[in-house]
Amino acid sequence: MVVADLHVHTTRSDGSLELADVPAAARTAGVEAVAITDHDRINPHLDGPLTTRDGVEVVHGIELRVETDTQRLDLLGYGVDPTEELVAECERIQRDRRERGRRIIECVEERLDASLPVEPREGLGRPHIARAIAEVSDYSYEGAFEHLIGADCPCYVARDVPSFERGRALLADACGLVGLAHPCRYDDTEAALARCAQLDAVELCYPYGFAADTDPVADAVEAHDLLPTGGSDAHDDRLGRAGLDAAGWHRVRDAVV
Repeated sequence: MVVADLHVHTTRSDGSLELADVPAAARTAGVEAVAITDHDRINPHLDGPLTTRDGVEVVHGIELRVETDTQRLDLLGYGVDPTEELVAECERIQRDRRERGRRIIECVEERLDASLPVEPREGLGRPHIARAIAEVSDYSYEGAFEHLIGADCPCYVARDVPSFERGRALLADACGLVGLAHPCRYDDTEAALARCAQLDAVELCYPYGFAADTDPVADAVEAHDLLPTGGSDAHDDRLGRAGLDAAGWHRVRDAVV
């Protein structure tokens, strides 16, 4: 039984839920704890690494994209107590997101000869742009990624992200627990899991990972003495599709407080 969904996005990045609406969504899903893990942003309205809102325990988290020599990975930091260095890096990334968003929007508008109902801003991600494309064109949300803004597509613009080493260090200084997100999602899962030697945790349970072979993830947990984490990676209000049971949540909770 899932009691903790430790991968949830809000409108502060590319989710649809306001922070204030998360507890109600959690209760609807029968979830007792959530982690707010917005992309490259900490939340100024979460005033501690772990707080309680409307009876739901809320972990202040972050999902940070980093660069390795072969691929980009997503790190999850749990129990954020912001440092000046992490705040500064998040601000730099958001400036890059605004500029990247502007370039993508301009490219798409030129190709479609249409105006997109979206503006460059902090927290802007390609999902926002894909939704806007679907509103004004014959492309679906998925088609926008496949033909226009996905990697290697004509309007794709890469982000400037920190190295794995810098990102890990920033999170380690500010968080109680640092883990690898959705390891079976990367092109080279083996190389991604090798990075866990420098981490505290790895995401074992997530709704789109079960089709992949999770044995290597379990092997990494044992080899590197990692805490298994899990969550729905919710960008909507459907929480609890994946996560931790009570025993797994208590182990993570102890690590972040």
